[in-house]
Order: sequence, then C-alpha cells, then structure tokens
Amino acid sequence: MLSSLGSAGGKSAKPSFVSYVTPEEIKSEKEPSRKEKHPDLLPGEVVFCSASTVLKYTQDDLSQRGVFGALLCTNFRVSFVSDEAPTEETGQLFKNKLYGENDIPLSCVDNIYGGYEDKKKLITGGLVKNKYPSKMIIHCKDLRVFQFSLSFSKEEDAKKIFQGIVHHCLEPKSLRCLFAFSYCENTSYPEVQRKKQTVMFDSVEDWIQDMKRTKGNCRVVSENSNFELSPKLPQFFIVPSNVSDEDLTKYQGKGLPMWCWSHHSGCALFKTASIPLVQEDNVPQTYMEKMLTAVAHNHLYSVKTEDLSDTLPAVQDILLSYNKFKQFFLIDNTTEFWMSDMKWFSSLDNCGWLDIIRQCLQKAVEVVECLEKENTNVLIMEEGGSDLCCVVSSLVQLMLDPYYRTLLGFQSLVQKEWVAGGHAFLDRSNHLHLKDKAESQSPVFLLFLECVWQLQQQHGPAFQFSETYLTVLSDSVHVPVFTTFLFNNDSHRDNILRAESPHTQRSPLNCPTVWDWSVQFDCKAQDLFTNPLYSEKPKQDTSVRKSYRPKHLRQLSLPSSAFKTPPKKGFFKDEADNLKKILGVKRLSRWMLSPSSESPQTSSSVREFYEAWQTKPLDYHGLLLPCLDGPSIRVWMQRYLRWIHDVQILGGGPVAMLSKVSEILGEVQELQRQLDRHGCTLTSNHKGARPRAKTASVIAARSSVRLSSSFPFVTSRNWLFKPAIPTSLLQSLMVTGMAGNLADREDDGGGPESLV
Repeated sequence: MLSSLGSAGGKSAKPSFVSYVTPEEIKSEKEPSRKEKHPDLLPGEVVFCSASTVLKYTQDDLSQRGVFGALLCTNFRVSFVSDEAPTEETGQLFKNKLYGENDIPLSCVDNIYGGYEDKKKLITGGLVKNKYPSKMIIHCKDLRVFQFSLSFSKEEDAKKIFQGIVHHCLEPKSLRCLFAFSYCENTSYPEVQRKKQTVMFDSVEDWIQDMKRTKGNCRVVSENSNFELSPKLPQFFIVPSNVSDEDLTKYQGKGLPMWCWSHHSGCALFKTASIPLVQEDNVPQTYMEKMLTAVAHNHLYSVKTEDLSDTLPAVQDILLSYNKFKQFFLIDNTTEFWMSDMKWFSSLDNCGWLDIIRQCLQKAVEVVECLEKENTNVLIMEEGGSDLCCVVSSLVQLMLDPYYRTLLGFQSLVQKEWVAGGHAFLDRSNHLHLKDKAESQSPVFLLFLECVWQLQQQHGPAFQFSETYLTVLSDSVHVPVFTTFLFNNDSHRDNILRAESPHTQRSPLNCPTVWDWSVQFDCKAQDLFTNPLYSEKPKQDTSVRKSYRPKHLRQLSLPSSAFKTPPKKGFFKDEADNLKKILGVKRLSRWMLSPSSESPQTSSSVREFYEAWQTKPLDYHGLLLPCLDGPSIRVWMQRYLRWIHDVQILGGGPVAMLSKVSEILGEVQELQRQLDRHGCTLTSNHKGARPRAKTASVIAARSSVRLSSSFPFVTSRNWLFKPAIPTSLLQSLMVTGMAGNLADREDDGGGPESLV
C-alpha cells in the first residue's frame, strides 16, 4: 500500500510527491534508535511504558527551554534519557550505580502535579482515567523537582506514560511489588565482610560485645530468637538482671525496659513502650513498679523516668511540620524562589521544624545530665517505644560515646537503636501508599539525621563521617533496594524474606543493607563520606608511664558526682528505704502526670549543665553538648538547597574549605613520606591519618570541575552563569522602585531565629 505525503495545508487533488516506503518500514527504521534510548537496566528491572519526544524543562526563569528525550517507567524508577549524546564533560562525578541524575526511584516520588492550561493540579490515582495533562511536575522526597512536557509526544504514548507513572508511584501496592525482591532474585549478592565492619546486632554475640564495651551489667535475652515472646520485640535484646523470665512474656513486650547503653559510672539508659494505665485495673501499674525497681537495681537504686509522649511532638505533628518546611525548597522555577525571599526566614521558623529539632536535642541533653552528672539510671518511654525513643536514645549515645561518632560506630548505632529496635521504617515512609497507613507516615528517622547534622556542624572534628554521608543516607531511605528501610521490625523482615526466597528450604532471600555502600558508589565516591577534619583519638604510649592509669575520657568532661558507698553496714538498707520512697511517691507519678510543670526548672538545669561543660577544655573524644540558642539551630544547607542553582556559592561553601584542607593534608602526608624515606622516626599516631588523603586526591583530580556549595551532588561546569535575580523579577522591581532599597528591607516577621 502506497502512502502519499502532500502538503498539510494544500487542497490539491493530485499530490506532488509519492512515497514508495510503507509506514511499517518507516516505523521499523526508527525502532532501533528508540531502544538505544533505554537506560542501562539493573538486574530484575523491567520497562513498563515509555514515550519519546518528551521535553524536560530546565529550572530557569519561567522559560520553556529544555532537553528532548524519552521518558520511561520501570519497576524501579522513572527515567529520562536525553536525545543529546552524552560527553565526558557532562558526566556525573558523584555517580550512583543504581540511578542517575535524571532517574527517580518510584519510592522517592512524593507528589505529582498536572499542568492543565496554566493551572497546577495535584494528581491522585482517581484522576487519571482518560485525561492526561500537557505538563507533568514531579516532586521528589530528596527535594528534586522534574518538569516534563507531553505536548510533543504521541497522544497514546503520552497517556500511557502519564497513567503508568501515576499508577506505579502513587497507587497502593503490596510489599512484594517493591523492586528489592526482583533485584535480589536476579543478583548473586555474596555475604561480604559485614560482620567485620558494621555490627548488625542480629546475634547474641553482637549484644554481648556491645555491653562489654560499655561495661554494662545486664542480662542478654535470646528466648525471642524465633519471635515466640513477641513479634514486636527484637530477636535478641538486653534487660536489667532483675527482670524474670515470667516478666518477659507479659504485655507483648510493652513496659519491658530495654537496655540501650551503660555509662562508665555504672548507670544505664533504658527505653520501653509504655502500657496504658487503666484506673480500674492495678495490674499494669504493679508490673511497671516492678520494672522500675529492676531498672533501679541496675545502679545504686536510682531511676528517673521520662514519658516522651508528653514532652515531645507526636509523630503526626512532626509530619505536618516537615510538610510545611519542605515546600520552601521544592522550587518549580527560580522566579518562584526569589519571590519568596522576603519572607523566607520567618516562614521557615513558623513551620516549627527547626524548633522540633531543638526540642529533641534539649531532651537528649536532659537525659545526658542525669547519666553524666547525677549518675542516675534513666528510663525513657512512649506509646510504641520505637520512634522518639530511638531519636533520644541515639542522640544521648552520640553525645556521650565517641565510638558512635565514627563511621562504623554510627552505622552500628542505627542498626541497634533503629533496625533491631523495631522502628517501623515501612509504615513511617509509606512506600506502599496504603490508605490505612497514611496516618502512620512520619519522617522520624530524618528528624534524627537532622539532629546529628546539628551536632556535626557545631563539633565537626568529633565526627569521622561527613555531611555528604548524612545526606546520602537520608536519600537512601527512599531507594527500594535495601532491607534496612523496607520492614517494620525483625519479625516482619524475617517472615517476608523467608516467604519470598526461591530456596526457602535452604536460606532466606539475601538482600543488601544500606551499609554495603559499594552497591551504590565506587571507592572514590565513598571517600567523600569521610570528614578530613576528623580528630582521631591519639594512641597512648604505655611504655613511658606504665603506672599511670588515666580516667575514662568521658569522665573528664564534667566533675563526677557519682554516689560513693559510705563505710557503714546499713548502707544498702538505707538505700532500699530511699528507693521505696522515690518509687512510691515521686517517680511513678510521672507516668500519669505531665512533667510540663517542671519545664522552667528543667530548662534552667540544662543551661547550667551546658555552661559548666563549656568551661572545661573541649575534648572531641569526650562529652559533646549542642548549643541550642537561636541561630545555632541551622538549615541543613546541603540537603535542602543542593538542587536550587541560584543559591549555590560557586567556588565557595563548606566543600571549598574541606577541599583546601584536604589538599594541605595531602601535602603534609607527602612530606611525612619523604621524611620516612630519609630515615626520620615518626610516631605511629600519624599513620592513622594517612587514609584521609584519598579525599584530597579525589577532589584534586577534579580540577576541571568548579566546586560549589552543592558539590558533589551538582557540579557547576554545565551551569549557565546569569544574574542572581531573574531578569523578569528584576524588571518588575525596577518598575515598582523596590530594587533600590531591596537590601535595606528587613525580613517580614522580625529577626530570624535560624540561619542557613
């Protein structure tokens, strides 16, 4: 069959040109070029739908400029493949092996908006039956914003790709549909040296090792190895020695004090899921009195309790605050960003997100004061025991224990307090978009990382890991590959992986954890996870002064006020009577009464504790306390502003400082090697710092890249250098006469409480 291709607007009866090529032949010639546009698929990845001639807009001043390419949706990601041939100059330096800069993991999609005749409308699953917008805007959970025009694609392809993306990103699904299972079934993932690196806390030995490291004196429980006690409890955990086997079986683990960490003085931190106390029934209260007594017996018959549900925001309040906060960084175009600049600081403060961070840090300092200054056992609790308890207990250990400020120590801390501790990662992230789980969604783990970032910014040399590491970890929560963030607890993970294993009789399905960073990054990229300013603990030379036994470093931060046993026989009897008085009158009342009445006194005590610590010489391997005053709580600039080009500091920012320090460090280490070759004797303390020169070599090798404050996530070699304020906005300011006094105007709403 012949097809004529005449002029589209002409009315001539006879065509002037006749084609002897059939449409089928034309389609077959174009098909290979379309296949070449597909990205490199991962093992187990399948393409669901695609559309060609899609325009991806740039984030410019309301411009319609962009790049044409193909838009695809797979069982792992939404991917845009540009028609432009990639060059070496446009290659991504900090490249993720799983997804690229134009890829969006399905679990990372936050919201989808449709552009209908210059109107932006939020898309839900029920609005995509027969219509599709001319423009699709995707907001990501890592705060990227993608805008695609479907006007140039074929109508059928545009409809399929739009409906496919909405269906696979927003519609409810089963856990089995997540990409992790398809990926692991098609990947031979060996058991690498995880045991020698991050402590996974999936065995009795791991818990015993951690308790011995902190010199704890508690009891390891292994009766729940098959989750016979409770599916909500870890397989292995530690409780006070006075907790009996009968106590373990009551209330499905609620009210059971779980050991977190032991102070060098002997007191310890515990957490638990609180039991609702019914006035008609005294059994739960009697049980809690028994558990408090067991905690008190751990050290000097002293215990303090703190119900975090009464003193910190609820998980839903955390979600509402963060949803308001993140909107200021999800920028569709630069004009929109600059229009919000006048009220930016005051608007951020009104969201309450930074204040929630401050509250969590302050609560952690209160607990640290009880452990460090008063040498008192502390039991923190909340309704589930796996949200705010995880935040506070982890922060307390970071402040007190320098081991958890190392890279491997921090990963072990997350494994212990969050993964083994039963934090419901699946429900809190709502990867499955289940309607009945919508109320459970909350960025609790991100809140913890925010608090860690605040500590890291104030005490940089105390942390071995870098800001980039924390940012990548926050992004990895939304990559549906790692078992770390896919399940609600140990029992949930064990049941699912065994059920989905192709070799069920032999072993469960073997999936990577997020700590196996080689799955995402090569060795050079992982070098950026290390802080070049980290102050390593000096090794003591025992050959010089063998008789000298220094105090524990953490004890040097404050004068110890530990109870000392008086030289009298009636000590234990007196302490037992004192325990009964404390437990019967003062402490148990806090289970039923809000401690808000004590807040002024508590705040004053915390300030005195902080000021006393500040007067001591700073020890990066001892106690660390955060400054909580006003501007000290800052915006996590790298995470929130890395995708907004106009706010980047070209050639500056923290990364420029780290780059310079790394270069100097590399030069110093080269001089050390030259001295070694000349036979000079150097102390062994210098050898531990040498691996950090990799960071310097990595950045030095990238001389063709102009560093910016958003490095390594965005490089400036492809950016257009244009005026800071968009032209259209600048013109409007000139017309209204606002440009002249723009710098003199104060931020609406008063002085900012927090600074970037």
